[in-house]
Amino acid sequence: MKIRLLPALLILIVVAVTVRLGFWQRDRAHQKEALQAHITQFENAPAVPVGAAPVALKDIEFHRVRAVGQFMPEQVVYLDNRPYNDQAGFYVVMPFKLRDGGYVLVNRGWLPRNGEVRTAIAPYGTPKGDVEIEGIARADASRAFELGEGGSAQHQQIRQNLDVHAYAAETGLALQPFVIQQTSDDGDRLVRDWPAPTTGVETNYGYMFQWWGMAAAAVVFGLYAARRAAKKDQRTQDMPQKAAPKQERTSDA
Repeated sequence: MKIRLLPALLILIVVAVTVRLGFWQRDRAHQKEALQAHITQFENAPAVPVGAAPVALKDIEFHRVRAVGQFMPEQVVYLDNRPYNDQAGFYVVMPFKLRDGGYVLVNRGWLPRNGEVRTAIAPYGTPKGDVEIEGIARADASRAFELGEGGSAQHQQIRQNLDVHAYAAETGLALQPFVIQQTSDDGDRLVRDWPAPTTGVETNYGYMFQWWGMAAAAVVFGLYAARRAAKKDQRTQDMPQKAAPKQERTSDA
């Protein structure tokens, strides 16, 4: 069977690329599985105290933490479009002045939104004086889809998202580079039924099988196309050659 070089080369490139992408998705899935194992380990570990010394996000994310200090309700931010049990609401994010120095943002919990007045904030409590809180260190206070840039530069309490570094620049507070997702209860009437952190490992495995499926499809298509081409060539070779017509010789009159 005669193989055409260019089509075969294209098929090989497609197979190589899709197989490589499948392995890349597999490796990403394995990394996320390792991260999920660490998250489970961190949940059962003693809480890490948060103080004035800055802690890198990569060293604290998903760890249980505890902090002692005072809430700063005058600089609260309400993150909009955060539903809970199909009910619209806000996340209440508030700076926390650490007793040992420095600040950290705390996602205190969920608050239902007024159905008639969108900007109306339901009453909730804020402890006065020094309190001890516990929670999970997260990279942010959750992200929601928004058009354009974030709202941290608009100096408003109700926002779509809140970037820690942008808010630190806006307020001048020396914030830790993470947000505490509060789990301890202080009787403030906020809901803290936090969704479990997910790594999306199932998505990576799904993409892995898709890429490898494309590689298998490319191989099958290549073999099918090569077989059809071989049959066509064989039929061409088996066709009887038509004899050229003989020219009659004429004699001069």
